[in-house]
Amino acid sequence: MAKMKFHVDSEQNPTKLGLGMYSKEEEYVDFSEPCDCSGQVECWLNRVLDCMRATVRHEMTEAVVAYEEKAREQWLFDYPAQVALTCTQIWWSTEVGIAFARLEEGYENAMKDCYKKQVTQLNTLITMLIGHLSKGDRQKIMTICTIDVHARDVVAKMIAQKVDNAQVFLWLSQLRHRWAEEEKHCYANICDAQFLYSYEYLGNTPRLVITPLTDRCYITLTQSLHLTMSGAPAGPAGTGKTETTKDLGRALGIMVYVFNCSEQMDYK
Repeated sequence: MAKMKFHVDSEQNPTKLGLGMYSKEEEYVDFSEPCDCSGQVECWLNRVLDCMRATVRHEMTEAVVAYEEKAREQWLFDYPAQVALTCTQIWWSTEVGIAFARLEEGYENAMKDCYKKQVTQLNTLITMLIGHLSKGDRQKIMTICTIDVHARDVVAKMIAQKVDNAQVFLWLSQLRHRWAEEEKHCYANICDAQFLYSYEYLGNTPRLVITPLTDRCYITLTQSLHLTMSGAPAGPAGTGKTETTKDLGRALGIMVYVFNCSEQMDYK
């Protein structure tokens, strides 16, 4: 969140009632309920934080349900970029889960059908990118494209390795988002670790291309988080250690801040 929009009274003076938030990319999202920003700063900033999380969660609840009700290329533009991307990942996990269930029932081409659907969705997004889009919408579609390419590759790899159930490591080692309908919460699962999505508003940010090394890094970092330990990616400068960590944060709905510490800097 970079800026807030405040309610304006009849004399065009801003009041202390927050109506919505802007990201640094100028994407605007209305709060699900207006936020009272009066009183002490440490109190109203906490209310803004709660309001932000409630709004992202509310948008996600609506988006997950609406996904099946209209064409995906229309649905994408109805919700903020972060919500559209996360719900796309939720539905990918769901569709692969359905394909595994159909495989177990004896339908041999279930995973191949899932792959065909992935390719069709990807081709639709590419066609949209060729057309006229605003800067924000183009960034949103490009980010979803990046994640969809990885999703397609994972399904292709499972077909090549003849994976026939959901307990195989190739599938369990993927960062999978799921929606718990009773709790109205999003969870991110990887191996035996499960994280509650943090619903922090991140804006319309680009995402990294996921390589096998990224996957392995995700597994290591999430396992250390799961065990309440820490992780330290190591390697030459400019290879993407910081960006990979920030990207994992984005996948979990957490804003990651980087502090470059020198010998002169102490905890005081």
